[in-house]
Formats: sequence, C-alpha cells, structure tokens
Amino acid sequence: MRFKILHTNDVHSRFENFARITTKIKELKDENTLILDAGDYHDFKDVMLQGTGGKAGADLLLEAGYEAIAIGNNEGFEGLEILNSMVNNKELPFLSCNLVHLDGSSIKGVKRSIIINKSGVRFLIIGTSPNFKTFFHLLGMDTLDYKEQIQKELSDNEGKYDVCILLSHLGLIEDTDIANTMEGIDIIIDGHSHDLMSEPEIVKSTVIHMSGCYGENLGVLEFEYDGNITNINGVNINIKNVEMDENILKIIEKNRKIANDNLGVSLYNIDRDMWHDVVEENPITNLLADAIRDVLNCEIGLINSGVMNSGIRKGEVSFKKLIEICPSPLNPTYMEIQGKYIREALEQSLDPEICYKDGAGSGFRGRFLGRLHISGAIIEHDGNQINRIIVNGKELDEEKYYRVATSDYLQRGTGYKTLANNINVRYNVEYLRIVLRDYLSRDIFLDKSYIDRWIKI
Repeated sequence: MRFKILHTNDVHSRFENFARITTKIKELKDENTLILDAGDYHDFKDVMLQGTGGKAGADLLLEAGYEAIAIGNNEGFEGLEILNSMVNNKELPFLSCNLVHLDGSSIKGVKRSIIINKSGVRFLIIGTSPNFKTFFHLLGMDTLDYKEQIQKELSDNEGKYDVCILLSHLGLIEDTDIANTMEGIDIIIDGHSHDLMSEPEIVKSTVIHMSGCYGENLGVLEFEYDGNITNINGVNINIKNVEMDENILKIIEKNRKIANDNLGVSLYNIDRDMWHDVVEENPITNLLADAIRDVLNCEIGLINSGVMNSGIRKGEVSFKKLIEICPSPLNPTYMEIQGKYIREALEQSLDPEICYKDGAGSGFRGRFLGRLHISGAIIEHDGNQINRIIVNGKELDEEKYYRVATSDYLQRGTGYKTLANNINVRYNVEYLRIVLRDYLSRDIFLDKSYIDRWIKI
C-alpha cells in the first residue's frame, strides 16, 4: 500500500506562503496521506498571533488538514500562558515528548505522541523540541534528554503501531545522530536547521526529510508499506507560483481584525517623534540602550539599531506598534566584557557596510545588523576611526571588565564577533519590546535619547 506524508517546517508565520502551500496540499492529499508540521510554524513577530494568543495558527493548520505539529522553540518562547492557549485545541495535537514544566511535570495539553490509523496501518508520531534550556528555564519550562524520552515512547507503545515517525524540531545534525544510534524510528520529518533537502536521506534504515524554511516549499515523502517501508520517493515542491487558498486568506483576515482590536488599544501618548535609522545614531535606539542599562544596572548599555524596524511617531503608543517596530524575541542580557572588545565592535560600527549587513541570527526578526548604540559612554571619532571612549567620565580601560547590558543576539557575537568574548552572562525573561514599552512612557528617557553619544570631532 502506498502512503504519502505532506510536511512543512519552520514556516515562521509566512502565512501568504502557507496559503499557497494549502492549495497544493488540497490538490495532493488522499485517504492515505499524513499532513504534519515539524515546528516553528508560529513566529510571534506576527501581530495576528500576538493578538489571538497564538490561536490563529491552529485555525490555519486545521483548514489545511494538518494532523499534528511538533512544538519548536518559537512555539514555546512566548511563555507558558501562550503555549497553554495554543495547545488547548482538541482537534490539533501539539507534540513534544521532552518539553516539560521546570519541575519535570507534564504541560497540560502537550501530547508526547499520537497514533494515526490510515487504511489499517498504525502510525506512531512522536514529537521533540530543541534543547534551549537556558531560555526555556526563564519561562518556567525545561527540556529532558530527547533520546531517553523517544525511547520511552517507543517502549510504552510497543505492539500498538506499525510505523514510527519522529516529528522533530531538533535539527539535521541531531536527527542524523538519532538515526545512527537508535533503533525503531522509521521516518524523521525534520525541522529547526532550515535545510532544504533535494531528496530524502536514508541513514541506516531511517528516512529523513526536511523542507527548508519560511513556507517556500512543501515536502512530499511517498513510500510503500507491506510490513516494511520500500520504494521511497521524496521531493520538495516550490510553491512560489501556486495560487493562495481563499479559505486561508479569509481566516487570516478574520484573525487580523481580532488581533488589531486586541492590540491596537492606546497604552499612552508620547509628545515627540522617535525616529530610527540603520546607520545614523537615532533616539529610539538610544532609548533602548538607556533602558536595558537601567533594567540591568550596568555601566554600559549596548544595542544594535537593527533590532528596531522603525521609529514611532508622536501620539498614541499601542502594543501592536511595539511589536511592529521591535519584533525580535530577544532578551535583555547582562555580560561582563573587556574594554578592548567593546572598542573593536564600536569601530566596526563606523563602517556603513557593516551596518547594512544582513542581520540574520538566532532570534533576529529584522533586516540589517545596524549601528551600535551606547548608553553610559561618549565616543569621539573622526568618521573613520575612534579617537577615545569616555565611560562614566573616565577613558575606556581596554583590560578592564565592564558590566554591559545588551541583547542575547549581541552577547553571542552575532554581527559583532568580538562581543562574544564575555563572561558571567545572565538573561532577563522580558523581551526588548517589553522594556521599550515600559520606558517610552518616561519623559526623562525620551529627553536623554536625543543626546548624542557618537561625537564627530
């Protein structure tokens, strides 16, 4: 008997692409088709998801016929309240055998695995989430050893299934290792590492397939099953020229209205324009640098303008606007780092080509890397190089370790590599946009944001 798995991974809320994918799914599916997503379908940079508590994602997946989704890091990064809202859906199973509460207890609504029967063949589908312990811990969650938990599901379901599918958000390296070291997994539908595979990979007796990212392709994996999996064929279909499904577009329109109503409420008013620029020093990024420095009680605040998509005009400030201008799920981060590494990163930031580099990196939802903005210091420069840096009235000591407030993006050395040379790191649970929300209403911080820190002499 021939079966088909239609699958996606790492759609990251590209819902127009998903409307095209849905058209293709409806064209290809039959009674022997499984429709699965390997996680990070949701990305809470999207106002519609924020304004519906994530529920709009399940509406879309169900319309397309999906039967299960693995819980990726982005399904979990908005915290337990949002995750509980999402998984409280009896029609669409959210799967993870290794994501639990911080105390090790199960998260209500999260299923470890399910069994789906197609034409008398029983498919055991096990979900896995990535090992993002540091950030999950901030949110009251933990990830257990995924190999131990997968083995537990295999043992607990012994005799109850015919074919085992691992619906994984671990990534290709980890899942190749699983295929090499574990018995009993027939197929891995993979996610997290964004690999676009030209054909399925067979590792020992396990078939692995992944479909890139951003909903640009629909994965199709076909095989015969007569007690064994044979005649395997897999492709990734690019959906660029496929028409959008009208029902998906209607669901998006309905949920966007709900989200706009929920998030468009005025929080407060500001009395000036807070403009933004990728290369030039600007007040909105200065304010964020000042704010994270204040939150973390540091000597220096350091943030790149690329984490902001735009500024904000004077008048009403809503949470919808804050998501739009600061969508990246990045955390205020404390680190200690020597002055010489700070100087080197700041000197790089004088180069417009560096500022206009693609800002791609974990958690980043902008476009460009952007100019570094600083709080607690004055930088004297000639446009090409830095002459001196004054920190709290004293010249920067290149050997001294400074207490710096930044983001986890810069702390990892993304874009500005020397900033990775840090110690004693800790993270705040609130995202940058929450800090922005709390400080944009403070006149003293609005006033300070217009004071230049980069002084050309």
